[in-house]
Formats: sequence, C-alpha cells, structure tokens
Amino acid sequence: MLHDATPSVEEHLSNHKTAGYIGFDPTAPALTIGNYVQIMLLKLFQLSGHQPIVLMGGATGRIGDPSGKDKERQLKSGEELDANLVKQQQLFYKFLHFEGVDNPAVVVNNLDFYKHMNVLDFLRDVGKNLTVNYMLSKDSVKNRLESGLSFTEFSYQLLQAYDYLCLYRNHECRLQMGGSDQWGNITSGTEFIRRNVEDSKAYAITTPLLTKADGSKFGKSEEGNIWLDPAMTSPYKFYQFWINADDRDLPKFIRYFTLKSREEVEALEKEYADDPRSLKKILAEELTVRIHSQEDYEAVQNVSDILFNKKASKEQLLSLNESSFQAIKEEIPSFEISKDKFKTGIPIINLLAEDTTIVQSNGDARRAIKGNAISVNKDKITSHEAAIDSDALILDKYMMVENGKKNKYIIIAN
Repeated sequence: MLHDATPSVEEHLSNHKTAGYIGFDPTAPALTIGNYVQIMLLKLFQLSGHQPIVLMGGATGRIGDPSGKDKERQLKSGEELDANLVKQQQLFYKFLHFEGVDNPAVVVNNLDFYKHMNVLDFLRDVGKNLTVNYMLSKDSVKNRLESGLSFTEFSYQLLQAYDYLCLYRNHECRLQMGGSDQWGNITSGTEFIRRNVEDSKAYAITTPLLTKADGSKFGKSEEGNIWLDPAMTSPYKFYQFWINADDRDLPKFIRYFTLKSREEVEALEKEYADDPRSLKKILAEELTVRIHSQEDYEAVQNVSDILFNKKASKEQLLSLNESSFQAIKEEIPSFEISKDKFKTGIPIINLLAEDTTIVQSNGDARRAIKGNAISVNKDKITSHEAAIDSDALILDKYMMVENGKKNKYIIIAN
C-alpha cells in the first residue's frame, strides 16, 4: 500500500507510539471503496498500536481540493456539507475502535480550527508561512494553471498545512497519511510545521490511488461507484462487485482490504491459483460482513439463490427483507399493480396477460399453466381458474412469478 514516504518515518514508527491522521472532506453523503483504502490504512495503523485520527473536513470541504481534478469543482452549501459530515462520521465508528483500547481513535472537525479566525488572521498566521513559489511547485497546482485555478482552490494546501500544525500541537500528531494525489498537500504540512516548530518531527505517507485493471479509479464523483452506504450501493450489489472483479485486480484488492495475515493470503492464493472466483467469494464475504453485517451477507446469499439457483426454496423467498426485494427488482423485470386488486383476488390469467406482460395473451397463459410452467412464490399453479389474493403478498407488497425455469418476475403491490 506504500506509494511514497518522507525520510525516517519507518524508524520513527518502529520506536514510537504515534498519532497519525487522514482527512476526509464531506463532499458526498457517503464514502466509497476508494476512501476505504484510507480507512484500512487507519485500521492497520491502529492494529499496529498507533492512534488514528479521523479529520473531518468541515472547513476544507467548503473550499474544494484541486488535487486530481482538471476543472474547478462546484461548491456545495454549508448545510449540505454539514449533513454529509454527520453521515460520514457515523461510518468511522463502525470501522475503528473509539473506546476499550489503549489507542482509541479520535474524530476532529477542522472547522473548529477556522470558525473564529478572520481573513486577516489567516493571511498573517497561515498565508505568511509558505511562499507562492513553493505552492506553485505542487503538481495539484501546476496541472491546473492552464485550465484555470481560483484563489479558493489554490489556498486549499494552506488549509491542509495548517490542519496538520493544529493536530501536531493539540494531539501530538506526527504523521499525515493519504492517497498519492495528496502528496503535495501533505508535504506542505510537514514544511509548515518545520517553519513553525523548533526541532519538529512531522512525517508523511501516501498510498497508491485505487484503480481498476482498465485504469479507471474510484472517486466520489466518478460514475459507477461502490459506496459504503447500503442506501447508495445495496449489500447485494456490493457483494457482486467483488465477485465480478477483474481477475487481474484480485491480488491488489485482497492485500488492500483483507484483515487476514500475509501468510493466510499467500496460502489462499496458492490454494485457489486456478479458481479465482472462489477466492473472490472469500474476499466478498469478508468485506460484506465487515462493511454491512452478517445478516446482510446471508440476505445476499438468499438473493443470489433466488435469482440463480433453480433449487431455491420457498422458505428462502419468504425470508427476504425489503432491501433484498429491492435488489431483486433491479435484476429482473418488475410490474406494479394496485394493492386494491388483490383484495378480491386477481384471476391468474389476468395477472399473467393483462395486468402484466409475463405472457402475450390469455391463450399463452392457459398453455403455460397447462404445461406446468407458472409458479407464484415457488408454488406451481395447476388451474387456469386460480385467483391470487393479498395472502400471496410477501411483506404485504411483493410477489415472485416464474414462467419456466429461467423467466422470473417481481410483482409490486402499491
């Protein structure tokens, strides 16, 4: 996971229990798999005996980081950023230990550093410490000079540098970590501390940005993101992402995201050298349980069985929860029908051919029933005179209809 580091950081970490931080700007309501690389860095840092600090960007999120961006970002309102920050912060309590250990994690909001600072104080106390020449030398700035860079985004590295100084003074933080695109901002912080603190010892570590085999990366503004919030990426889709990952990405993914030991990982890779899909299942299970829950993982398995296993049982179907049906709805055709129609019972012929397009005509419906092809909630329909009423609605809302072995449909009663 190491991309770059300042000199002597390994020696320092080997000999000192250290507080280290990573910043997270609340520019989205949730965090992605790309952010999870940094969360894993904090997790491994804590497991190694050090103290992780989560710096929430209540201030920097209002400015916008130019790193890795080819154009000025749209600034979000303070209300939206504050709401995003609350949602993101809740995730960290799930992934790090904040109590019951000798090195509990800490959450700090960098808005606290600036909310009582006026612009003159900022220019004198912060802006005076780094020269324009130094700031222009950073790739995050140089890469934007031709396309345009506002003073707002140009000043971002000053804020991040001052953040580091505040954490250095208030929390004895000696290490800042982040993605490789943050190297310029992070080293601005080490330089800022060097100029303000005698005999200072401040270090930096960056990780490679998480990319897929096709070269694309994971970011909060990129399409097709995998979010850590189940409301934005369902546990089923989250699990399926790992199952469908490119085989070439598997060695990197498992090293970044597993909590298994090096020996366990290498043994698994040897055991499944010719069966990468099974290794993907092992990683997918570990991550789905950790990021969501054991119950969500079991629900994912039930959804997968319902969709792909011909031997899936009625009991499995009846055990599904709301989110599981929503996941199924995204994978197979669905139809909405007024719930009132079910009160008196819908003739099965009408359900198949008129209220939906599961079959093309009443005659097709009769032939399908006669051929023993139609099932409702895994029960075979044996008579074309059957009627389907409210008792067939699972969770008082959902029903699965199958036409043959491969054609599955979800009925939603509204």
